[in-house]
Amino acid sequence: MGRNPFERSRSVKRVLIYTLIANSLVALAKIIYGYLTHSIAILSDGFHSFFDGISNIVGLIGVSIASHPPDKRHPYGHRKYETLFTLIIAAMIFITCYQILRNAYESLSNSPKATITPASFIIIFITLAINIVVMVYESRKGRELNSEFLIADARHTRSDIFVSLSVILGLILFKAGYTRADAVVGILIAFLIAKMGYEIIKEASSILVDTVCIDTGLIEKALMDVEGVKGCHDIRTRGTIKSIFLDLHVCVRPDITLEEAHNIADRVEEMIKERFPDVVDIVVHVEPDKG
Repeated sequence: MGRNPFERSRSVKRVLIYTLIANSLVALAKIIYGYLTHSIAILSDGFHSFFDGISNIVGLIGVSIASHPPDKRHPYGHRKYETLFTLIIAAMIFITCYQILRNAYESLSNSPKATITPASFIIIFITLAINIVVMVYESRKGRELNSEFLIADARHTRSDIFVSLSVILGLILFKAGYTRADAVVGILIAFLIAKMGYEIIKEASSILVDTVCIDTGLIEKALMDVEGVKGCHDIRTRGTIKSIFLDLHVCVRPDITLEEAHNIADRVEEMIKERFPDVVDIVVHVEPDKG
């Protein structure tokens, strides 16, 4: 049974609030400690976590809008607003890349002033563990609730994990005497994060430009099993995960009554909803078979 849109919206918001709290604590710990120890790596990691928190706030706004029911101006609902806001997540990721690259440049251009202590490693390991828990939880809930935003935000959190790992490696090399290592590792991680941002933009854009959601060949093959259908054409699909809109033309014998044609259209709808449960709306155009 499908999840009620309002129940789904509340569930997504609940996940975002939990992750917002976790991201805020992580960001606060790393930013404060980064300032106290003059560690560019830890400070930049903290700002990266800060952007995670901002993305949660953006998500709360986006999901609230997307949960609104269809109206006269939006007869297909507001679900794509959630997809639109995933593009803001991508923008946050690219801003993070810029912050990392800028801090790396400053580190390479100036003499390092960082003070690395055992507490530095403890802070990073604790926040890393929190990020892993958040990523797994948000990713699982994103799939469960069919939320593009939660899935995208989980990827953003995964980028935070990569950054934290690079910071740990940088701190180890810094202690070993390689004072420029954290900046070099940070640059490499920035490009990995940029790749994630590109993938999010690519997926969100596919939804916004109405890319085909289901192989039309599968639909055409299934339609031929419906009694009374002689052929089909102009099969079109669009929409988002678990919310696909479908319209198609089916050909029937030209000598049947309007009522018989209507019954065939009903059978087509029932078959499609049974075999393709992600389809939420179907428009069937019935026309006489000219073959």
